[in-house]
Amino acid sequence: MKKLYTVVPAVLFVFASVHAQTNSETLTSDTLPIQQPEIKKDKPQQVYKMNWGADIPVTATGTLWSLYAFTQIYSKDPTNSETVLALDKKNVPGFDRWAIRPYNEKVDKISYLPFYASMPVPVFFLFDKRMRKDIAKLSFLYLEAMSVTGILYTGSTYFTNRYRPYVWHEETPLDYRTRGGGKNSFFAGHVALVATSTFFFAQVWADYHPESKAKWVWYGLAGAATGATAYWRHRGGLHFPSDILLGITQGTLTGILVPKLHKNKLIKNPNLSITPFTGLSHGLAVRYKL
Repeated sequence: MKKLYTVVPAVLFVFASVHAQTNSETLTSDTLPIQQPEIKKDKPQQVYKMNWGADIPVTATGTLWSLYAFTQIYSKDPTNSETVLALDKKNVPGFDRWAIRPYNEKVDKISYLPFYASMPVPVFFLFDKRMRKDIAKLSFLYLEAMSVTGILYTGSTYFTNRYRPYVWHEETPLDYRTRGGGKNSFFAGHVALVATSTFFFAQVWADYHPESKAKWVWYGLAGAATGATAYWRHRGGLHFPSDILLGITQGTLTGILVPKLHKNKLIKNPNLSITPFTGLSHGLAVRYKL
């Protein structure tokens, strides 16, 4: 009996210890907050990344040069009447000669419609919630694209005198044929600027809405606006086909490539560099190390 009294308290003590430990674990698990692993929220990736060391010099150089050059190319000295009257159409290359036609003031004015309509492109960024948050960045990129076209167009016209098609045509009034602006045929600046502006917008839309099929509508409108400007500049006797083709090519490439070169993944590539240059000629040097 004595042994029984000794065993029972021992068993009760062990049971009580186990029960207390279980209650302690239950209390702890029920009352103490469970710490969840911290989830880091990724910041939305930027569509374009600026490289201010290149973007500011390129934009500043192009803008300042364009502002200066525009005052010069539209104030060239008139051509004397003897020189104009002595012009021989046979000296115009065959692929351009067919486009010689008299000046058409009405068509000239019409050609300014898509030109003026395409200039305020950054305003349309405000109507899209994805692009609106980057309005400052996109406006700067737009200025950069237009400054690139400006430096290329005004540089070519500043250093080159090529008579417009109407200068070669005897039906154009002589006083208009001798104007200084009649030497600004190379290359088609209106066409280049419209192409830069409209294709810039189309490319930016495509980059911000890669899943949208509407991007092809914007590319189509850009092509239509550029083509209409090119046609009217030709019909007005203002540019030869080669001038127009170069304007289309340069403007389209600039409008598309300026945004593309700022894509977030590409701009991080240390092998890519873009720098402006000036001297006997003006332009941009793009280098890519393989």
